[in-house]
Amino acid sequence: MALSDFDLVFFGGSGDLAMRKLLPAMYARDVCNDLPLEARIICVGRDHMSQDAFIAMVESNAKPHVKESVDDQAWRTFLQRITYVALDASDKKGFGPLVEALRDESLTRVYYLATPPSLFARICDNLAANKLVTPNSRVVLEKPLGRDLESAKQINADVGKVFAESQIYRIDHYLGKETVQNLLALRFGNILFEPLWRREWISDVQITIAEKIGVGNRLGYYDNSGALRDMLQNHLLQLLCIVAMEPPASIAPDAVRDAKLQVLRSLKRFTPTTLAQNIVRGQYRSGYVDGQPVPGYRDEPDAPKQSKTETFVAMKAEVDTWRWAGVPFYLRTGKRMADRLAEIVVRFKTIPHSIFNQPTSSFQPNSLVIRLQPDEGLSMNLMAKTPGDSMRLKQAELELDFREQFKAPRMEAYERLLLDVLRGQLTLFMRGDELEAAWEWVEPILEHWEQDDSSPVPYTSGTWGPAASSALIGRDGLQWREEALPED
Repeated sequence: MALSDFDLVFFGGSGDLAMRKLLPAMYARDVCNDLPLEARIICVGRDHMSQDAFIAMVESNAKPHVKESVDDQAWRTFLQRITYVALDASDKKGFGPLVEALRDESLTRVYYLATPPSLFARICDNLAANKLVTPNSRVVLEKPLGRDLESAKQINADVGKVFAESQIYRIDHYLGKETVQNLLALRFGNILFEPLWRREWISDVQITIAEKIGVGNRLGYYDNSGALRDMLQNHLLQLLCIVAMEPPASIAPDAVRDAKLQVLRSLKRFTPTTLAQNIVRGQYRSGYVDGQPVPGYRDEPDAPKQSKTETFVAMKAEVDTWRWAGVPFYLRTGKRMADRLAEIVVRFKTIPHSIFNQPTSSFQPNSLVIRLQPDEGLSMNLMAKTPGDSMRLKQAELELDFREQFKAPRMEAYERLLLDVLRGQLTLFMRGDELEAAWEWVEPILEHWEQDDSSPVPYTSGTWGPAASSALIGRDGLQWREEALPED
């Protein structure tokens, strides 16, 4: 679907996200001829600088983050699309330069708020006060979308006063990953799995997002957020929704988002007792990552020495529906882990009886592994006969590597999501009631932790988290995937 002409406005246009992700993503789409000839990118920042000075900043800060080699002529052409506008986004009287920079109001206008959420309401109000919100306008909201249910509702209300729900794009970059959409294709484009996608055949589902890095220069934000708010409330719950949702009637935005909302509303609520039994929170200590020594969280620069902020969360969740009753969903995320990994593992039940000369306990359960990073792809683990004259079975893997299979350049998540915004395609973006339902489920956990005097369980950097995480899943006779992999 070809794009119509647009003005794309990045508030926070001189910031880290714009330089690392947004501008490189738009350059990549420009090189692929996805952008109309006259399309414009307007970067809004507080710092007063000339156009030439800003372009020099883009050269030094954004260009190194372009994934493929940069074509000099294409880069020069891309830079000609960019206009820098300096203004104080909180001052409605200062929006004159943006009014002048925008073109005809009949064009698509996208306002991307890569700013702290505390500025969302003020920016939207100021856009409206300066008559910059048209029927063809859209607004993109970057996380964090609140820190609890009340603040999420407030954001929805404030932005909703200016923009209709159909104009609001709440972005979660994990939903832009190729593998997530291939999960939709796998489930609803093939007949093979749907009869098995239920409690009668599935043992458990594991969703892991693990990072090797620590908090880095995000400590100021992270220490007030933690892993639960930063990763689980949005990324992991959205992945869970796609795995667990009922087949929607179509790929239309509200059909998909209705199905995801039903999952969020079906998540079994924690009580103080079940919360203590089914959730592990941890905090990394010093250790080694890739053979290099790294500090503990409390040893990071400017970190509070008695901080109780969690850098790791593992939990057992349940979706209380006919399809999923009794199937545990294990969610796990952490920093300073043994590997950088994002994957969904759907494990099927074991065979009821072995006809071979080996016990059923020696059979690894069939599993479907959906890898989101570092290498996007799918694999199916099956039992197969080993070579030779003895009838001995061993786990084997059927592999689908997207890059190898389709021989096509990989589109980064922000590239796809920005194109969807510009096309007016809402399917991969959260609706307001989805956001509130996610916070409603998470909030009792946050309240319990705030009232709890205990600290997160320490774990050594470069490991897979606290031993309590293995014990959590072990109580059900199961293991995390990396612990269950057979030795070579």
